[in-house]
Amino acid sequence: MIRAITVLAVASGMVMAGSQPPTASGSVPLNFAETAPRGLKLSGYVDAGYSYNFTGAGGGTSDVSGRFGSDTAAGGDFNLYAVKLTLEKALSGENRAQAGFRADVMIGEDAAFLVNRNAVSNTRNYLQDSNALFLEQAYVSLRVPVGHGWDFQVGKFVSILGFEVIERPANLNITYGLLWEQMPLYYTGVLSSYRFDEFFDMKLGVVNGSNTDNNTTTGLNGDGCAVLASLNVTAPGGNATWSHNFQYSSHAESQSSFEPTLNTTPVAALDGNVSGNPYTLIYNSWGSWEPRFAEDQLLFAFNTLLLTTGGTAGNIYGSDSSDTTSWGFGAYAKIQCNDWFHLANRGEFHGETFKGRSLNVWEYTLTAGFQVIENLLIRTEYRIDWGIDAVNNYTTAGTSTGAAKAGTANYSTGPAHYAGAEVVYSF
Repeated sequence: MIRAITVLAVASGMVMAGSQPPTASGSVPLNFAETAPRGLKLSGYVDAGYSYNFTGAGGGTSDVSGRFGSDTAAGGDFNLYAVKLTLEKALSGENRAQAGFRADVMIGEDAAFLVNRNAVSNTRNYLQDSNALFLEQAYVSLRVPVGHGWDFQVGKFVSILGFEVIERPANLNITYGLLWEQMPLYYTGVLSSYRFDEFFDMKLGVVNGSNTDNNTTTGLNGDGCAVLASLNVTAPGGNATWSHNFQYSSHAESQSSFEPTLNTTPVAALDGNVSGNPYTLIYNSWGSWEPRFAEDQLLFAFNTLLLTTGGTAGNIYGSDSSDTTSWGFGAYAKIQCNDWFHLANRGEFHGETFKGRSLNVWEYTLTAGFQVIENLLIRTEYRIDWGIDAVNNYTTAGTSTGAAKAGTANYSTGPAHYAGAEVVYSF
Protein backbone atom coordinates (compact mmCIF):
# COMPACT_ATOMS: atom_id res chain seq x y z
CA MET A 1 0.00 0.00 0.00
CA ILE A 2 2.77 2.42 0.95
CA ARG A 3 4.64 1.53 -2.26
CA ALA A 4 1.49 2.22 -4.31
CA ILE A 5 1.09 5.66 -2.70
CA THR A 6 4.74 6.43 -3.44
CA VAL A 7 4.39 5.46 -7.10
CA LEU A 8 1.23 7.56 -7.35
CA ALA A 9 3.03 10.58 -5.84
CA VAL A 10 5.92 10.24 -8.30
CA ALA A 11 3.54 9.95 -11.24
CA SER A 12 1.63 12.99 -10.01
CA GLY A 13 4.88 14.93 -9.82
CA MET A 14 5.66 14.00 -13.43
CA VAL A 15 2.26 15.32 -14.51
CA MET A 16 2.81 18.59 -12.62
CA ALA A 17 6.20 18.91 -14.32
CA GLY A 18 4.56 18.82 -17.72
CA SER A 19 4.43 15.03 -18.33
CA GLN A 20 7.68 15.11 -20.25
CA PRO A 21 9.05 11.76 -21.45
CA PRO A 22 12.17 10.34 -19.81
CA THR A 23 15.51 11.25 -21.33
CA ALA A 24 18.12 8.77 -22.52
CA SER A 25 19.55 8.63 -18.98
CA GLY A 26 16.17 7.75 -17.58
CA SER A 27 15.60 11.02 -15.68
CA VAL A 28 12.73 13.41 -16.26
CA PRO A 29 13.66 17.09 -17.00
CA LEU A 30 11.58 19.35 -14.75
CA ASN A 31 10.57 22.90 -15.73
CA PHE A 32 10.35 25.24 -12.75
CA ALA A 33 11.43 28.64 -11.50
CA GLU A 34 13.94 28.65 -8.67
CA THR A 35 12.85 30.63 -5.62
CA ALA A 36 16.40 31.92 -5.09
CA PRO A 37 18.34 31.57 -8.36
CA ARG A 38 21.93 32.73 -8.39
CA GLY A 39 22.31 36.38 -9.39
CA LEU A 40 18.65 37.35 -8.83
CA LYS A 41 18.39 40.47 -6.67
CA LEU A 42 15.41 42.17 -5.00
CA SER A 43 15.90 45.76 -3.87
CA GLY A 44 13.95 48.95 -3.36
CA TYR A 45 12.91 51.56 -0.83
CA VAL A 46 9.99 53.10 1.08
CA ASP A 47 9.78 56.90 0.81
CA ALA A 48 7.32 58.86 2.96
CA GLY A 49 7.17 62.45 4.15
CA TYR A 50 5.33 65.72 4.73
CA SER A 51 5.00 68.75 2.46
CA TYR A 52 3.56 72.21 2.98
CA ASN A 53 2.74 74.56 0.11
CA PHE A 54 2.13 78.14 1.18
CA THR A 55 0.37 78.76 -2.15
CA GLY A 56 -3.10 77.30 -2.65
CA ALA A 57 -6.81 77.81 -2.22
CA GLY A 58 -9.33 76.76 0.33
CA GLY A 59 -10.65 74.25 -2.19
CA GLY A 60 -7.38 72.35 -1.99
CA THR A 61 -5.99 73.63 -5.27
CA SER A 62 -2.38 74.56 -5.95
CA ASP A 63 -0.72 75.32 -9.28
CA VAL A 64 2.97 76.28 -9.39
CA SER A 65 4.55 76.06 -12.85
CA GLY A 66 7.23 73.39 -13.05
CA ARG A 67 6.35 71.48 -9.89
CA PHE A 68 5.54 67.79 -10.00
CA GLY A 69 2.03 66.72 -8.98
CA SER A 70 2.98 65.19 -5.63
CA ASP A 71 4.78 68.44 -4.74
CA THR A 72 1.80 70.73 -5.35
CA ALA A 73 -0.85 69.64 -2.83
CA ALA A 74 -2.22 72.83 -1.28
CA GLY A 75 -1.50 73.45 2.38
CA GLY A 76 -0.03 70.65 4.48
CA ASP A 77 -0.05 67.06 3.30
CA PHE A 78 1.43 63.78 4.56
CA ASN A 79 2.76 61.81 1.59
CA LEU A 80 3.54 58.21 0.79
CA TYR A 81 5.71 59.15 -2.16
CA ALA A 82 6.64 55.67 -3.25
CA VAL A 83 7.21 52.06 -2.37
CA LYS A 84 9.67 50.88 -5.01
CA LEU A 85 10.50 47.26 -5.82
CA THR A 86 13.22 46.22 -8.26
CA LEU A 87 13.74 42.64 -9.36
CA GLU A 88 16.86 42.15 -11.45
CA LYS A 89 19.25 39.62 -12.84
CA ALA A 90 22.06 41.88 -13.97
CA LEU A 91 24.65 41.04 -16.59
CA SER A 92 28.01 40.07 -15.17
CA GLY A 93 31.26 41.86 -15.95
CA GLU A 94 32.35 39.06 -18.29
CA ASN A 95 32.49 39.75 -22.00
CA ARG A 96 30.48 36.74 -23.14
CA ALA A 97 27.03 36.05 -24.57
CA GLN A 98 24.56 36.36 -21.72
CA ALA A 99 21.09 37.60 -20.83
CA GLY A 100 19.24 39.05 -17.87
CA PHE A 101 16.27 41.22 -17.02
CA ARG A 102 15.05 44.04 -14.82
CA ALA A 103 11.60 45.13 -13.62
CA ASP A 104 10.84 48.23 -11.51
CA VAL A 105 7.45 48.91 -9.94
CA MET A 106 6.43 51.97 -7.93
CA ILE A 107 3.35 52.24 -5.72
CA GLY A 108 2.33 55.53 -4.11
CA GLU A 109 1.42 59.15 -4.77
CA ASP A 110 4.32 59.69 -7.20
CA ALA A 111 3.05 56.78 -9.30
CA ALA A 112 -0.26 58.52 -10.00
CA PHE A 113 1.50 61.49 -11.62
CA LEU A 114 4.19 59.42 -13.31
CA VAL A 115 1.41 57.62 -15.17
CA ASN A 116 -0.20 60.94 -16.13
CA ARG A 117 2.11 63.90 -15.58
CA ASN A 118 -0.50 66.20 -17.16
CA ALA A 119 -2.52 65.90 -13.94
CA VAL A 120 -0.11 68.41 -12.40
CA SER A 121 -2.10 71.23 -14.02
CA ASN A 122 -4.46 72.79 -11.43
CA THR A 123 -3.73 69.90 -9.10
CA ARG A 124 -6.29 69.25 -6.40
CA ASN A 125 -5.52 67.42 -3.19
CA TYR A 126 -7.89 64.56 -3.92
CA LEU A 127 -5.66 63.53 -6.85
CA GLN A 128 -3.00 62.43 -4.36
CA ASP A 129 -3.44 58.63 -4.49
CA SER A 130 -1.09 56.35 -2.58
CA ASN A 131 -2.75 53.30 -4.18
CA ALA A 132 -1.56 54.18 -7.67
CA LEU A 133 0.72 51.76 -9.56
CA PHE A 134 3.44 52.69 -12.06
CA LEU A 135 5.54 50.23 -14.06
CA GLU A 136 8.75 52.20 -14.38
CA GLN A 137 10.83 49.65 -16.28
CA ALA A 138 10.58 46.11 -17.57
CA TYR A 139 13.17 44.96 -20.08
CA VAL A 140 15.32 42.06 -21.19
CA SER A 141 19.05 42.77 -21.19
CA LEU A 142 21.43 41.09 -23.64
CA ARG A 143 25.17 41.14 -24.18
CA VAL A 144 26.80 40.40 -27.52
CA PRO A 145 30.53 39.62 -27.13
CA VAL A 146 31.69 42.16 -29.72
CA GLY A 147 34.69 44.30 -28.84
CA HIS A 148 34.42 45.17 -25.16
CA GLY A 149 30.84 43.88 -25.06
CA TRP A 150 27.77 45.35 -26.75
CA ASP A 151 24.70 45.52 -24.48
CA PHE A 152 21.02 45.81 -25.39
CA GLN A 153 17.84 46.61 -23.48
CA VAL A 154 14.57 45.50 -25.08
CA GLY A 155 11.29 46.59 -23.53
CA LYS A 156 10.41 49.56 -21.36
CA PHE A 157 13.23 51.61 -19.82
CA VAL A 158 13.78 55.04 -18.25
CA SER A 159 14.90 58.11 -20.17
CA ILE A 160 18.55 58.62 -21.02
CA LEU A 161 18.19 62.42 -20.65
CA GLY A 162 18.76 64.59 -17.60
CA PHE A 163 20.79 64.82 -14.41
CA GLU A 164 17.85 63.99 -12.14
CA VAL A 165 16.10 60.61 -12.16
CA ILE A 166 12.64 59.30 -11.29
CA GLU A 167 13.72 57.96 -7.88
CA ARG A 168 13.54 60.85 -5.37
CA PRO A 169 16.10 59.38 -2.92
CA ALA A 170 18.70 59.16 -5.72
CA ASN A 171 18.49 62.91 -6.40
CA LEU A 172 20.19 65.66 -4.41
CA ASN A 173 16.83 67.22 -3.47
CA ILE A 174 13.43 65.95 -2.36
CA THR A 175 11.32 67.79 -4.94
CA TYR A 176 11.85 67.36 -8.68
CA GLY A 177 13.45 70.22 -10.60
CA LEU A 178 12.08 72.41 -13.38
CA LEU A 179 14.18 70.71 -16.06
CA TRP A 180 13.23 67.21 -14.88
CA GLU A 181 9.62 68.20 -15.55
CA GLN A 182 10.57 68.87 -19.17
CA MET A 183 12.47 65.63 -19.76
CA PRO A 184 10.94 62.39 -21.06
CA LEU A 185 10.32 59.84 -18.30
CA TYR A 186 10.45 56.52 -20.13
CA TYR A 187 10.43 54.82 -23.52
CA THR A 188 9.39 51.50 -25.03
CA GLY A 189 11.76 50.12 -27.64
CA VAL A 190 15.39 49.04 -28.01
CA LEU A 191 18.44 50.72 -26.48
CA SER A 192 22.03 49.62 -27.11
CA SER A 193 25.12 50.72 -25.19
CA TYR A 194 28.82 50.27 -25.79
CA ARG A 195 31.86 51.29 -23.72
CA PHE A 196 34.91 52.02 -25.84
CA ASP A 197 37.24 52.32 -22.86
CA GLU A 198 37.21 53.79 -19.35
CA PHE A 199 36.73 57.30 -20.75
CA PHE A 200 34.05 57.01 -23.46
CA ASP A 201 30.75 55.18 -23.79
CA MET A 202 27.72 55.71 -25.99
CA LYS A 203 24.06 54.71 -26.37
CA LEU A 204 21.83 54.38 -29.44
CA GLY A 205 18.15 53.53 -29.44
CA VAL A 206 14.89 53.44 -31.38
CA VAL A 207 11.68 53.82 -29.37
CA ASN A 208 7.98 54.63 -29.80
CA GLY A 209 8.30 58.15 -28.36
CA SER A 210 8.34 59.80 -24.97
CA ASN A 211 6.12 58.42 -22.21
CA THR A 212 4.01 56.20 -24.43
CA ASP A 213 3.63 52.48 -25.03
CA ASN A 214 1.92 53.11 -28.35
CA ASN A 215 3.72 53.28 -31.70
CA THR A 216 2.45 56.79 -32.42
CA THR A 217 2.94 60.09 -30.66
CA THR A 218 0.57 62.10 -32.83
CA GLY A 219 -2.67 60.26 -33.23
CA LEU A 220 -4.64 57.49 -34.83
CA ASN A 221 -3.16 57.94 -38.31
CA GLY A 222 0.48 58.35 -37.24
CA ASP A 223 3.27 55.85 -36.88
CA GLY A 224 5.82 57.95 -35.05
CA CYS A 225 9.06 56.85 -33.49
CA ALA A 226 12.02 58.49 -31.80
CA VAL A 227 15.77 58.01 -32.18
CA LEU A 228 18.01 58.33 -29.11
CA ALA A 229 21.74 58.96 -28.88
CA SER A 230 24.08 59.56 -25.97
CA LEU A 231 27.82 60.16 -25.58
CA ASN A 232 29.35 60.12 -22.11
CA VAL A 233 32.86 61.23 -21.19
CA THR A 234 34.46 60.18 -17.90
CA ALA A 235 37.58 61.82 -16.50
CA PRO A 236 40.59 59.69 -15.47
CA GLY A 237 39.89 58.44 -11.97
CA GLY A 238 36.12 58.77 -12.43
CA ASN A 239 35.64 61.97 -10.43
CA ALA A 240 34.01 63.90 -13.33
CA THR A 241 31.42 63.04 -15.99
CA TRP A 242 30.10 64.97 -18.99
CA SER A 243 27.02 63.58 -20.75
CA HIS A 244 25.53 64.62 -24.13
CA ASN A 245 22.05 63.31 -24.93
CA PHE A 246 19.92 63.67 -28.07
CA GLN A 247 16.38 62.72 -29.03
CA TYR A 248 14.65 63.21 -32.37
CA SER A 249 10.98 62.27 -32.68
CA SER A 250 9.35 61.99 -36.08
CA HIS A 251 6.12 63.38 -34.62
CA ALA A 252 5.38 65.99 -31.97
CA GLU A 253 5.95 65.13 -28.31
CA SER A 254 3.83 67.98 -26.97
CA GLN A 255 0.14 68.79 -27.03
CA SER A 256 0.82 72.04 -28.92
CA SER A 257 -0.33 74.38 -26.18
CA PHE A 258 1.34 76.69 -23.72
CA GLU A 259 1.91 74.51 -20.67
CA PRO A 260 5.37 74.18 -19.09
CA THR A 261 5.00 70.53 -18.12
CA LEU A 262 3.53 69.08 -21.30
CA ASN A 263 6.38 69.20 -23.80
CA THR A 264 6.97 65.47 -23.55
CA THR A 265 3.39 64.36 -22.97
CA PRO A 266 1.87 62.36 -25.87
CA VAL A 267 -0.35 64.56 -28.01
CA ALA A 268 -3.02 62.07 -28.93
CA ALA A 269 -4.09 61.55 -25.34
CA LEU A 270 -4.68 65.27 -24.85
CA ASP A 271 -6.09 67.14 -27.82
CA GLY A 272 -7.10 64.57 -30.40
CA ASN A 273 -4.38 65.16 -32.98
CA VAL A 274 -4.78 62.64 -35.78
CA SER A 275 -2.56 63.90 -38.58
CA GLY A 276 0.18 66.32 -39.54
CA ASN A 277 3.95 66.44 -39.74
CA PRO A 278 5.28 67.95 -36.51
CA TYR A 279 8.59 66.86 -35.01
CA THR A 280 10.49 67.22 -31.72
CA LEU A 281 14.23 67.66 -31.17
CA ILE A 282 15.75 67.54 -27.67
CA TYR A 283 19.34 68.15 -26.61
CA ASN A 284 20.44 67.72 -23.01
CA SER A 285 23.90 68.15 -21.54
CA TRP A 286 24.78 67.55 -17.92
CA GLY A 287 27.96 67.05 -15.95
CA SER A 288 29.22 66.41 -12.44
CA TRP A 289 32.55 66.98 -10.71
CA GLU A 290 33.92 65.89 -7.35
CA PRO A 291 37.20 67.83 -6.81
CA ARG A 292 39.98 65.63 -5.51
CA PHE A 293 41.23 68.22 -3.04
CA ALA A 294 37.88 68.00 -1.18
CA GLU A 295 38.26 64.24 -0.59
CA ASP A 296 34.66 63.36 -1.53
CA GLN A 297 33.23 66.24 0.52
CA LEU A 298 32.09 68.38 -2.44
CA LEU A 299 29.99 67.73 -5.55
CA PHE A 300 29.21 70.25 -8.29
CA ALA A 301 26.87 69.58 -11.22
CA PHE A 302 25.02 71.31 -14.05
CA ASN A 303 22.06 70.44 -16.25
CA THR A 304 20.92 72.06 -19.53
CA LEU A 305 18.04 71.56 -21.94
CA LEU A 306 17.02 72.71 -25.41
CA LEU A 307 13.73 71.35 -26.77
CA THR A 308 12.04 72.45 -29.96
CA THR A 309 8.87 71.25 -31.63
CA GLY A 310 8.01 72.35 -35.17
CA GLY A 311 5.68 71.64 -38.05
CA THR A 312 1.90 71.55 -38.23
CA ALA A 313 -0.40 69.19 -36.38
CA GLY A 314 -3.95 68.57 -37.51
CA ASN A 315 -6.70 67.76 -35.03
CA ILE A 316 -10.45 67.66 -34.75
CA TYR A 317 -10.49 71.46 -34.80
CA GLY A 318 -8.32 71.82 -37.92
CA SER A 319 -4.60 72.54 -38.39
CA ASP A 320 -2.46 74.37 -35.89
CA SER A 321 1.19 75.33 -35.62
CA SER A 322 3.06 73.28 -33.06
CA ASP A 323 6.17 75.49 -32.94
CA THR A 324 7.38 75.51 -29.34
CA THR A 325 10.84 76.17 -27.94
CA SER A 326 11.80 75.27 -24.38
CA TRP A 327 15.18 75.80 -22.77
CA GLY A 328 16.73 75.91 -19.34
CA PHE A 329 19.74 75.38 -17.13
CA GLY A 330 20.40 74.30 -13.57
CA ALA A 331 23.30 74.27 -11.13
CA TYR A 332 23.82 71.93 -8.17
CA ALA A 333 26.20 71.88 -5.20
CA LYS A 334 26.42 69.34 -2.39
CA ILE A 335 28.56 69.69 0.75
CA GLN A 336 29.19 66.53 2.80
CA CYS A 337 29.82 68.09 6.20
CA ASN A 338 30.53 64.78 7.96
CA ASP A 339 29.58 61.10 7.79
CA TRP A 340 25.94 61.74 8.71
CA PHE A 341 25.06 65.27 7.51
CA HIS A 342 25.06 67.05 4.14
CA LEU A 343 23.62 70.15 2.45
CA ALA A 344 22.47 70.24 -1.19
CA ASN A 345 21.64 73.33 -3.24
CA ARG A 346 19.84 73.61 -6.57
CA GLY A 347 19.08 76.65 -8.71
CA GLU A 348 17.23 76.45 -12.06
CA PHE A 349 15.73 78.53 -14.83
CA HIS A 350 13.18 77.39 -17.41
CA GLY A 351 12.01 79.46 -20.37
CA GLU A 352 9.50 78.67 -23.09
CA THR A 353 7.99 80.41 -26.12
CA PHE A 354 4.81 79.46 -27.95
CA LYS A 355 3.05 81.57 -30.63
CA GLY A 356 4.83 84.74 -29.55
CA ARG A 357 4.09 84.25 -25.86
CA SER A 358 6.75 83.46 -23.31
CA LEU A 359 7.11 81.93 -19.89
CA ASN A 360 10.12 82.28 -17.58
CA VAL A 361 10.32 80.52 -14.23
CA TRP A 362 13.08 80.27 -11.60
CA GLU A 363 13.48 78.10 -8.53
CA TYR A 364 15.95 77.68 -5.67
CA THR A 365 16.03 74.66 -3.35
CA LEU A 366 18.02 73.95 -0.18
CA THR A 367 18.03 70.40 1.22
CA ALA A 368 19.55 69.07 4.43
CA GLY A 369 20.22 65.32 4.66
CA PHE A 370 20.79 63.16 7.74
CA GLN A 371 22.12 59.61 7.34
CA VAL A 372 20.89 58.53 10.77
CA ILE A 373 21.75 54.83 10.54
CA GLU A 374 22.58 52.48 7.70
CA ASN A 375 19.83 52.41 5.05
CA LEU A 376 17.87 55.21 6.76
CA LEU A 377 17.93 58.73 5.27
CA ILE A 378 16.03 61.75 6.62
CA ARG A 379 15.90 64.97 4.58
CA THR A 380 14.32 68.39 5.06
CA GLU A 381 13.84 70.98 2.32
CA TYR A 382 12.90 74.57 1.53
CA ARG A 383 12.04 75.69 -2.00
CA ILE A 384 10.95 78.94 -3.64
CA ASP A 385 9.60 79.40 -7.20
CA TRP A 386 9.03 82.68 -9.02
CA GLY A 387 8.74 84.11 -12.55
CA ILE A 388 6.25 85.10 -15.23
CA ASP A 389 2.95 83.29 -14.56
CA ALA A 390 4.70 81.07 -12.03
CA VAL A 391 1.77 80.86 -9.62
CA ASN A 392 -1.98 80.49 -10.01
CA ASN A 393 -3.39 82.47 -7.10
CA TYR A 394 -6.93 81.15 -6.95
CA THR A 395 -7.48 82.99 -3.69
CA THR A 396 -5.67 86.30 -4.20
CA ALA A 397 -6.48 86.66 -7.91
CA GLY A 398 -3.18 88.42 -8.55
CA THR A 399 -2.67 90.02 -11.95
CA SER A 400 -0.17 88.46 -14.33
CA THR A 401 2.70 90.65 -15.46
CA GLY A 402 3.67 88.43 -18.37
CA ALA A 403 0.19 87.66 -19.73
CA ALA A 404 1.60 84.45 -21.17
CA LYS A 405 -1.57 82.42 -20.79
CA ALA A 406 -5.11 83.03 -21.87
CA GLY A 407 -7.32 84.18 -19.02
CA THR A 408 -4.46 85.18 -16.75
CA ALA A 409 -6.46 87.10 -14.16
CA ASN A 410 -5.45 84.66 -11.42
CA TYR A 411 -1.78 84.28 -12.34
CA SER A 412 1.15 86.09 -10.74
CA THR A 413 4.93 86.04 -10.59
CA GLY A 414 4.95 84.56 -7.10
CA PRO A 415 6.96 83.83 -5.11
CA ALA A 416 5.67 80.38 -4.11
CA HIS A 417 7.19 78.85 -0.97
CA TYR A 418 7.48 75.16 -0.09
CA ALA A 419 8.76 73.28 2.97
CA GLY A 420 8.95 69.53 3.34
CA ALA A 421 10.62 66.50 4.85
CA GLU A 422 10.99 62.83 3.97
CA VAL A 423 12.11 59.56 5.53
CA VAL A 424 13.60 56.89 3.25
CA TYR A 425 14.45 53.30 4.11
CA SER A 426 16.29 51.44 1.36
CA PHE A 427 16.98 47.72 1.07
